Amino acid sequence: MARVLVIEPFLGGSHHAWAAGWRDHSRHAVEIIGHEDRHWRWRMRGGSVSLAREVNGRRADVPVPEVVVASNMLDLASFRGLTVLPGTRWVQYLHENQLSYPRQAGEAIDSGLAWMQWRGLLAADEVWCNSRFHLDELLGGLDQLLAGAPDHGHEQERAALDARLRVISPGVDLAACRADRRGVRERPLVLSNQRWHHDKDVGAVIRAVRRLVDDGLDIELAVIGDDRGGEADALHPRLDELGDRVVARGFQARSRYLELLRRADIVVSAARGENFGIAVVEAIAAGGWPVVPNGLAYPEVIPPAYHPVTLYESGGLRRRLRATIAAVASRSPAIDGLAEAMTPFDVRAAAVAMDDRVDALVGV
Repeated sequence: MARVLVIEPFLGGSHHAWAAGWRDHSRHAVEIIGHEDRHWRWRMRGGSVSLAREVNGRRADVPVPEVVVASNMLDLASFRGLTVLPGTRWVQYLHENQLSYPRQAGEAIDSGLAWMQWRGLLAADEVWCNSRFHLDELLGGLDQLLAGAPDHGHEQERAALDARLRVISPGVDLAACRADRRGVRERPLVLSNQRWHHDKDVGAVIRAVRRLVDDGLDIELAVIGDDRGGEADALHPRLDELGDRVVARGFQARSRYLELLRRADIVVSAARGENFGIAVVEAIAAGGWPVVPNGLAYPEVIPPAYHPVTLYESGGLRRRLRATIAAVASRSPAIDGLAEAMTPFDVRAAAVAMDDRVDALVGV
């Protein structure tokens, strides 16, 4: 059994679920340290110093971890230089990255964070991405960044990186999401369960539902997820216009969140950026019919046999959602088996995959 230290400067939401899920199902001794999930730019710039202080201040009798696994929110190169952990192997787990993260209109890439991300990749013995899509996006952004170097380029380091890259999903607690569905509700419930930030474009989902309601469709809507900051000020008035059709909005306690997952007939995403999609996988596992873009990580997560009835092209959200509402009302069997197809992403399977990589790193 190996000693693993997981470091997560932004210890909340899906980042916390990833770390805790692995700890709870690992065959290794996994410990988690981190900071609160706020001030994300400061976490990336300053978390390495404060967390190094915590690690360096441990009692002398605390064993040195054999493997450190740090999320992409940690400046790993800085942290590794600030700590003394002899013999430790180093991994960076990428939920997202600063090289390909979708930016708002007119927003330039933060070159300081982008170069920090590159140095972190160099400091890692292995780099784990949460999907193949994400890995390809990372490399595309990285090649673009490195191409801008005026001289003394990093071609040698970039060429060596590929051998250290792995794809490992973050793991989803599928057992908690499973639902026993009996019949079809009179008013289908459409669910959006992503955070209210520009890269998820929750506003597009609300607009599509509003148009369908105006066309006479009798549906309900739950728009749940982290509504702190982001686009909350713009989204709440749009939801107000839908009146009592909105059965839930904003952040929900875990028990209420799971209840809504199990009730939802359809889960919708209009995301502009999605490297895996824990929220959508949870809703699919609960029996929801996904309506998601034909791009990002979705075609990788949803098996190809279901693509014709779940994915939509740019501009086709409302049309696909209308067809899906009709299919749900008619009890179409088109997605039979899709919930079970999420099994490879179960938290237990992810824990085994990460445990196996730990074994390889420590030479077991």
